[in-house]
Amino acid sequence: MSGPRNTTPRAPKGLLHGRGLNAEEANIMHIDLNSCFATVEQQAHPSLRGRPLGITNRLSPRCCVIACSYEAKALGIKVGTALDEAKAICPEFIMLQSDPPKYHHVYKKLVAIMQSYSPKVQMKSIDEGIIDFHGTREHINTRSLEEIGEEIKGRLRTEVGSWMKCNIGIAPNRFLAKLAAGLHKPDGMDRIDHKNLRQVLSGLKLTDLPGIAEHYEARLNAAGIFTPLEFLDTSSDALRRFVFHSINGEHWYNRLHGWEADDFETKIGNVGRQFVMDKSTNNESILLPRFHYLCQTTGMKLRFNNVDARGIMVWADFQNGESFALRKMYKSTFYTDQEVYRRALYLFNQRPKHMIVTRIGVTCYQLTPSTRAQASLLEDINKAEWLTTAIDDINEKYGSFTVSYGTALEGKNVVKQKIPFGSTQYFELLLNRA
Repeated sequence: MSGPRNTTPRAPKGLLHGRGLNAEEANIMHIDLNSCFATVEQQAHPSLRGRPLGITNRLSPRCCVIACSYEAKALGIKVGTALDEAKAICPEFIMLQSDPPKYHHVYKKLVAIMQSYSPKVQMKSIDEGIIDFHGTREHINTRSLEEIGEEIKGRLRTEVGSWMKCNIGIAPNRFLAKLAAGLHKPDGMDRIDHKNLRQVLSGLKLTDLPGIAEHYEARLNAAGIFTPLEFLDTSSDALRRFVFHSINGEHWYNRLHGWEADDFETKIGNVGRQFVMDKSTNNESILLPRFHYLCQTTGMKLRFNNVDARGIMVWADFQNGESFALRKMYKSTFYTDQEVYRRALYLFNQRPKHMIVTRIGVTCYQLTPSTRAQASLLEDINKAEWLTTAIDDINEKYGSFTVSYGTALEGKNVVKQKIPFGSTQYFELLLNRA
């Protein structure tokens, strides 16, 4: 007697729609600094080399790992591990507070090295970037990309430090280049193209593919796709209709087959700041300077990204486990530090003021491209724009917060800059001016 039959519909295989494998020469290089923040600290402090090391944004008994060295990873310590848990795993574990100026220095060095090979450089995060060699191969970069990759590794050791290492992936598109960069960590270099794509995918799991976490894995499994090779062999039409139910299915088909699907800038959805209180309190003389500083640096982010906001949200977590959040949409847009603080404070003042605050935050949303270049018929609006621009120019020339609101200065001395993972769009702004 046979068992129950699996009635889950399988996505059709075969080339129903699509272009097949991209057979063009691989011209995309993905560079990933190995365990960047921990390695930078080991580069700066030779006594830390070879030792299990973690980075946190602010040292405290309750802090957790936000980045760690390969030595720590080998022991099972990973991002999110609490300090006491890490010490239980390895009593010799070392936790350091993040030092963004160090990472900024390495970031600038890496960008300069990459830009010396092609003007088409895109940084995906502080420690990851892409060089697009299209248009440079005939006269400028005539060597193999593997040879250029080895040269970049050498320059990183020479121009940044002998302890610095990077993974390099070479492929015809960004997705496969990132996949190649992760095949042999640390300090590896691999090429994926139409010649070895099937061989590489045959040794991987679905969750080894960039962008495929457990949620997407379950969606693929529900359509009868359990391996990267089955994913590759599923038609673009089937991926669109039966798996992703959107144009995203065609994007995944193109990624897997070596065609470019990720050469675009991500649209900014919101900007904001948050802070875990150094002192849990309901005392406004402590809360408000920190809150004002968050608002001021949020205004800087808006202007740096050349956007205005219409919506604002503030929130707070309390010691008893409860939380507060309030948002408001406005008919008019805003972008100055003063307006961000005024609107945010109106909402923040509506929190239950007897509650002990442990974390605060402010977020601006409903962002639109700025129209500040256009003079207004209203003199007050023009004055606000001129004043804000003048203050920004002074701070840019003479240093962070040369001109600032007095009530935000105490907050500046307490709220430390976190390591800004992800997009680098305002990385330099945060380090140099906020």
